[in-house]
Amino acid sequence: MNQPFKSAVTMQVEELLSKYAAGERDFREANLVGVNLAGKTLCQINLRGANLRGANLHGIDLSSANLRETTLASADLSQATLIETNLIGADLSEAKLCKADLSEAGLRGAKLTHANLSHAILLEANLGEASLIRANLSEANLGEASLIRAKLIEADLTKAILESANLTNAILSAAILESANLTNAILHGTNLEEADLREADISRAKLTGAILTNAVLSRISGRSANFCWTSLRGVNLHKANLYKAKFSWANLSEANLTEAVLINASLNQANLHNAKLTGAILPNGVTYA
Repeated sequence: MNQPFKSAVTMQVEELLSKYAAGERDFREANLVGVNLAGKTLCQINLRGANLRGANLHGIDLSSANLRETTLASADLSQATLIETNLIGADLSEAKLCKADLSEAGLRGAKLTHANLSHAILLEANLGEASLIRANLSEANLGEASLIRAKLIEADLTKAILESANLTNAILSAAILESANLTNAILHGTNLEEADLREADISRAKLTGAILTNAVLSRISGRSANFCWTSLRGVNLHKANLYKAKFSWANLSEANLTEAVLINASLNQANLHNAKLTGAILPNGVTYA
């Protein structure tokens, strides 16, 4: 009886799985373009420098795997388990990572442009210097993640959790952070120019030297946030809760502070030239007429 035809890709996958089952782990620089490994368990596998462009890796378990400098562009990694996985310098542009678990994963310098990371778990992940331009991170959990010098230009972080995340010197210009949780986040020198943070929680966040020119921060919770030496020119802080916030030497010229709560806030040497304060509750508790 004739054997069913097997494509080269199918044979390649079967060979990899057979060798992996036999204990082999080193498959660096393998050519696995478009392969289907959905639902497989390949923990601790070494695929450094391999090419998995367009691969179907839905639900795969690659915990502690070495995927450094691996090409995963346009691959489907949705619901994948990538806990403590090494993805340093990997190309994940336009990849699907929705609901993937990347807790404590290494993504330093990774390319994630246009990647879909909605609802992904990135707790304590290292995304330093990663490119997340126009990436979808809506409702992703980035608690305590390192995003130092990461590029998040026009990224969607709607309702994302960034509690205690480190975004020092990151670029989030024109990013969407509506209703995001940034409590205790570190944003020293971060560029948030024209970003949308309406109704976000930035309580106790540290924004020393950050750039928020023309950003939207209406109705935010900014209790005890540190805005010292920050550029807030033209920012919209309408109805923002800024109780005990610090604005020493901040530039608030042309800012909209109408109906904002500034009780016990520090405005020492702050620039309020042409700022709108109608209805704002000032640090001494008096409402500005």
